[in-house]
Amino acid sequence: MTTVGIRLVEGLAARGVDVVFGIPGVHTLELYRGLAAAKDRIRHVTPRHEQGAGFMADGYARVTGKPGVAFVITGPGLTNVLTAMAQAKADSVPMLVVSGLGRSDTLGKGLGRLHELPDQGAMVSTLCHSETVTDPKKLGEVLDRAFAAMTGSRPGPAHIQISTNMMGQPCPALPPPVEGVSAVPLPLGRMRSVANALNNAERVVILAGGGVRRAEGALQKLAEALDAPVILTANARGAMHGHRLVVPASPSLTAVRALIAGADLVLAVGTEIGPTDYDVYAKGGVPDLSGMIRIDICAEQLARHPARVALRGDAGAVLTALQPMVMRSNREGASRAEATRTAARAELAGLYEPMPGQLEMVEAIRTATPGAIIVGDSTQPVYAGNLYYDHDRPGGWFNAATGYGALGYAPGAAVGAAIAAPGVPVVCLIGDGGLQFSPGELRTALDEKLPITFVVWNNSGFREIAEAMRQAKIEVLGCDPSPLEMESFAFACGLPFASIPQDPEAVIDALSQPQDGPRLIEIQVR
Repeated sequence: MTTVGIRLVEGLAARGVDVVFGIPGVHTLELYRGLAAAKDRIRHVTPRHEQGAGFMADGYARVTGKPGVAFVITGPGLTNVLTAMAQAKADSVPMLVVSGLGRSDTLGKGLGRLHELPDQGAMVSTLCHSETVTDPKKLGEVLDRAFAAMTGSRPGPAHIQISTNMMGQPCPALPPPVEGVSAVPLPLGRMRSVANALNNAERVVILAGGGVRRAEGALQKLAEALDAPVILTANARGAMHGHRLVVPASPSLTAVRALIAGADLVLAVGTEIGPTDYDVYAKGGVPDLSGMIRIDICAEQLARHPARVALRGDAGAVLTALQPMVMRSNREGASRAEATRTAARAELAGLYEPMPGQLEMVEAIRTATPGAIIVGDSTQPVYAGNLYYDHDRPGGWFNAATGYGALGYAPGAAVGAAIAAPGVPVVCLIGDGGLQFSPGELRTALDEKLPITFVVWNNSGFREIAEAMRQAKIEVLGCDPSPLEMESFAFACGLPFASIPQDPEAVIDALSQPQDGPRLIEIQVR
């Protein structure tokens, strides 16, 4: 008998899913019957916590552009993964969570059943698209709607739940997946007026957010045609590495804001203009952007900020269509970009004296591992990098220190990234405090034989928060959890270990050593 659980896995494979991150349980046994039948097509990876499963799916999705998939049990499995789903929602990452559900004849009755929740579908639906499989004949439709929710318009998470008595029901063969949502038509008439406005402006500045991922070539060509500086938010870093027009710095910095304020036209592409990029210190003073031209795939997002012109469409398609409409010119964009880069980097020391040294450590990682994917947690060098850092791989710098800001994100996301990009070096940059949120995922890296370097910024606590308390004139409290004894921890995880001082040359030397599988490097922070 071919069951709903088996057909669901077949349906995932038919939609291009080749990896599932999950922890089996009694409420998902029939899903694992399906995975066992499809093990030649779908790889299963076992994290140590359901939140880790979600973070792995997130990292996988960011690198591949395909939805990451997690299987979790009902109740605690689902509530554990909700944090990862919220991070994916904040950063527009496609993620599908398939969860179990209690027997359909017991739901909502408060009978004290194992893993019972009053209404778990309603709980998830406040965050994203959530659907329950109630009829085996409609399983294909449920999958189609979930994939449309994840990939149509603005990407994000979706959830499918299946009761334990439904998973084992007979299920007919699924119809072929429906084709994805057709591309948003380009408003050519309005685009010509946009091109005219760009051609008539003398000081164009481009704001590029995470929506330009996989559209870096189109972004660069348009910027060159307009001779316009390109300011990259944290989720766009790696685009146009080393280019004369790139400004890899946060719009929260005074120097970057001055560049924006001095523009006579701002073109904002794929950026939600959120405060974790544009006003990270909550001081106000964001330049007036009401006269901008804005491009975004999401109609709701376009409605959230006033703009001179709002164009709905895929960033790559719109930028490519605009390119032949604009006139090439010399508007001193390179000199404006260079001056901003210099001033923005110099500004870091005024924000926090040790910050330039923290940035140098990130740049040392880049030097030692060219073309690497650096997955960050909420830790001091990552904050420094989000303010100013030019990565050398498109889409290769991402972290949870913006948007939702989930601590403990990086180990799981690094596992997902390494599985998504075999042969590419992956560095997980995490603090000693954040590591204790999700230490078990290092064993997953060992199980899967992934060449991840876990770099632990060991400042013996939550120093970033302690500094915020001091600046607010609050007695520092709760910021000194004892760190792991790193060498013993690495030994327990079966990982090679090195402990080095906070010195760029020491970082370069340690990361340049031959590597076979995962390893852990501790940076002893001054």
